[in-house]
Amino acid sequence: MINKTPQSTIFFDQLQKATEKEQQLMYQLPIFEACKKGNISLNVYCAFLTQAYHHVKHTVPLLMACGSRLNDDYEWLRSALAQYIEEENGHQEWILNDLTACGFNAELARNNQEIGKVTTSIELMVAYLYHQIDRKNPMAFLGMVWVLEGTSVNVGGQIAELVQKTLKLPNTAMTYLSSHSTLDQQHIKLFASIVNQITDKDDQQAIIDGAKMVFTLYGQMLATLPSASIIDKNIESSDES
Repeated sequence: MINKTPQSTIFFDQLQKATEKEQQLMYQLPIFEACKKGNISLNVYCAFLTQAYHHVKHTVPLLMACGSRLNDDYEWLRSALAQYIEEENGHQEWILNDLTACGFNAELARNNQEIGKVTTSIELMVAYLYHQIDRKNPMAFLGMVWVLEGTSVNVGGQIAELVQKTLKLPNTAMTYLSSHSTLDQQHIKLFASIVNQITDKDDQQAIIDGAKMVFTLYGQMLATLPSASIIDKNIESSDES
């Protein structure tokens, strides 16, 4: 059915075009150029992982919530989300393990304490998604999938290699970035096949709007990663203990 659809009407193409501005604004943030030039520090990497933990831990709950709000016409999508839940379950623990391998006190992130606290932009991003699922249109969740997995596929692998090389980190400190850059190559193909089956205009717009919002809020997080001399201090104190 998808193959018979004219290329101009394939929704995945429309989604990419509709969110290109927000995507490119995010890619132009200084953090990406800093990684390319090897100007990334361990404290910034740990700060990024901390914020990743605070949104990744909501992936499975969001998937469950989204599936529960779909009507009977989207039973096929509910089945796809169930498979996705199985694949994503426990990935937040990978991030905590990466933090520990970097010498960071991962329990601060787990318990949302001190320098492990969630930033405003990530908290708003997660709250926005729950609100869309509960009160608006659950399809907005797919907008987040496009942002995070699309970014992982487009730049995640390259960034992971640059960070590991610059910081001379072991593979045990790169589980989240490295694995997702590979895993999401498969996920993005599945994602495209899924959204191309969504023809309702309101649902399509909800996905586009969701992606734009997540690009903006996720970009704000990347733009405000703490300079974190306090993170350096935490890493040093963790080493001493």
